[in-house]
Amino acid sequence: MNNPFFDNVGPFEINDILKLISINDKKLNYIGKVNDIKDLVSAEVNCITFFHSKKYKDFACKTKASFCITTEFLAKDLPTSCKPIIVENVLIVTAKITEKFYPESIIDNFDTNIQSIEKTKFKNVVDYGKNVLIGKNVNIGKNCSIGHNSIIEKNVNIGDNCFIGSNSIIRNSFIKNNVSILDNCVIGKKGFGFFPDQKSNIRYPHIGIVIIDDNAEIGCGATIDRGSMSNTVIGKNTYLDNQIHIAHNVKIGDNSIIAGQVGIAGSTIIGNNVKIGGQAGISGHLKIGNNVEIAGGSGVIKNISDNLKVMGYPAKKIKDFLRENK
Repeated sequence: MNNPFFDNVGPFEINDILKLISINDKKLNYIGKVNDIKDLVSAEVNCITFFHSKKYKDFACKTKASFCITTEFLAKDLPTSCKPIIVENVLIVTAKITEKFYPESIIDNFDTNIQSIEKTKFKNVVDYGKNVLIGKNVNIGKNCSIGHNSIIEKNVNIGDNCFIGSNSIIRNSFIKNNVSILDNCVIGKKGFGFFPDQKSNIRYPHIGIVIIDDNAEIGCGATIDRGSMSNTVIGKNTYLDNQIHIAHNVKIGDNSIIAGQVGIAGSTIIGNNVKIGGQAGISGHLKIGNNVEIAGGSGVIKNISDNLKVMGYPAKKIKDFLRENK
């Protein structure tokens, strides 16, 4: 994953990274510079990555990263070209290293550099309401409109023929063509990523972005968090109803329809042509296949294969649920 909106202050010597995480094992004898921290899939040579769950074994064995933060149990699944760094808590160590490379990503305060759209180059290009504010590093395409009191904060690209409603806040996002974002949405803020601690919870840096593809619609009051290590993606022609929460790193495919008050936890992947009924909840790190239908009010805690219809808690095939609840 490239990071178009967050500056990478690396590279760093691997020994400096080891010191940061309090590893002083001279037997490692690791040398070289580390250019970036990335996930298992996008990591390249001279990058560091992390491997914390056997769910990602298939990605780990193919990673191109030179170094990997992992556990002793999982290290055996790495390729010989990737040197393991054994730690007790992979995610906390990953957070510390990510913050070293991307120190600005941990801060998510309001944009202090915004100005009225009337003072920007978009004054005569965009159809806008009252009190519209624009931040730095913003691009807006042709034939777009922005409603009253909306704020397009720093690091946003908006394509052609897009509609942004009133009272919405957008940052760190790529919005492609023909996208509608209705009133009171918050898009591109950091996700709910932290590690509980008795004295001070440790925040996980969010260096990803939100990508909303062509012809999508985002309903009123929706919240879409930007990715932590990868991106949060809404596919082409996918429609989200009102009051939906999409957590960090979630990827929703094309032509999907999601009804109101649905919550999708972090890093879950939703396929194409999926329908999700209102008030359903989907746990994190799951894979929901193509053409799946999830009934309203369901609780999904396991992967769902292609073409299935499920309902209930825990969600199961509709025929099974109805038979058990006559």
